[in-house]
Amino acid sequence: MASDQNFVNFVLDQIKNAGVITAKKMFGEYGIYSDEKLFGLICDNKLFVKPTYSGREFIGSVLEAPPYEGAKPSFLIEDKIEDSEWLSELVRISIKELPLPKPKKKK
Repeated sequence: MASDQNFVNFVLDQIKNAGVITAKKMFGEYGIYSDEKLFGLICDNKLFVKPTYSGREFIGSVLEAPPYEGAKPSFLIEDKIEDSEWLSELVRISIKELPLPKPKKKK
């Protein structure tokens, strides 16, 4: 089931002061970026954040699940998705540990 655009917009609106937050459609679902750095996915109207050491410490009791079949587990954000300050802080913490995107090869 593809994610609903209203849910994607809601998630993007929740994240503040964590860079330029954008969503790119990928196979009916969405990649979520901060300043072009992929930090999460929205699949089946659920938010998944890439796991990081600091993110795990911040969350505490982490719920992990793969966003799609065959994917590595990510942090599944359910209960706190409506807490804008908490979610924004998780994104800020997480993007510090995630690698920069690889440069695209020129054709």
